[in-house]
Amino acid sequence: MAGVTRRVVVVMLVPVPWSPPGVDRVAWRTAMAEDVVDLLARLAQAEAAIAAAPGDRALAEEIAWPGMHIYEIPAPTVLPVLRAAAEDGFDQAAVIAADAPDVPGMTLGKLLRPLDGKAVAVAAGGPAGGLFGVATSLPAPEWLADHDLDQGSAPALRKTAPSPGEVTSTPQWRRLRGPADLATLDPALEGWENTRALLGG
Repeated sequence: MAGVTRRVVVVMLVPVPWSPPGVDRVAWRTAMAEDVVDLLARLAQAEAAIAAAPGDRALAEEIAWPGMHIYEIPAPTVLPVLRAAAEDGFDQAAVIAADAPDVPGMTLGKLLRPLDGKAVAVAAGGPAGGLFGVATSLPAPEWLADHDLDQGSAPALRKTAPSPGEVTSTPQWRRLRGPADLATLDPALEGWENTRALLGG
């Protein structure tokens, strides 16, 4: 439809190097990713997709809804996802980490909102560092360097931008990347049912 901006939010299946005591690592990773995917079902302003390296294809298919895009990428980095979304005809895309099961929908909206005036928007991943998400209009700017969400940062992306203002920061959301992050989970927040169940809550 003319005049309608097609947006997609892509959940990237990032490496998960730990799990809480007594919780199977695969079950933990699956629960977190499924909670993020379920959140996207409630987004009105964007479609949803999953990005997976070849070894994670089975997990992607397990948590995807019927008909959901699955982008198979060589490694969990951002640029191949953005290229795949552009080839699918999307005008804007956000790539977010799958280990933030309790992220509010409004955080995703704030990640996409600046793209009408900025080339790239990023959300930091909390105290553990890295990024929660990256969003850009498509096709992605040629100056945007490829990176993964674990090591990426707004300053690193600004280094290759024609001007620092091309990369804007939006509210951060911490990922569950280690034991200290468990204490930050808020049982009062809606969602994250699968992760909550594994934690006995």
